[in-house]
Amino acid sequence: MANLSMTVNGKSVTANVDPRTLLVQFLRENLRLTGTHVGCDTSQCGACVVHLDGKAVKSCTTLALACEGASVTTIEGLANGGALHPMQEAFREHHGLQCGFCTPGMIMSAVDIVNRRGNHLDEKTIREDLEGNICRCTGYHNIVKAIAAGAEAMGAGAKPARQAAE
Repeated sequence: MANLSMTVNGKSVTANVDPRTLLVQFLRENLRLTGTHVGCDTSQCGACVVHLDGKAVKSCTTLALACEGASVTTIEGLANGGALHPMQEAFREHHGLQCGFCTPGMIMSAVDIVNRRGNHLDEKTIREDLEGNICRCTGYHNIVKAIAAGAEAMGAGAKPARQAAE
């Protein structure tokens, strides 16, 4: 067993874990954060995407111990109290889900796309950047619409760089 300390959804956590424990196992089994799903165990479907130090990673192929001292955000950590994150709200508004299994990973990936590419995303960019996420229920049309709307909404809440510096 090895000692592990990290911040998950803004809270400090420590645990003794088997060195072979995957991040998705740690989140689901140790912390009971079950919004992060296991779909394939091979890093192909994207249902397990979380943010590690602000960047999207597939938690089914990330060792928990590799996250020592890191900050992890799961789908449960996106909402602000009772208010959904703008991307979560966009998925709800634009019916960007069907069965919902892939939705947490899609949303976490979408937030990462916006963080990397900005708030004005075209369909081609969204579809290309979602390549590592699989939805078996939809044709992706509403997912793409939801991400575009969520990206715009995320930008609407941000201050222009000039104002933020003042």
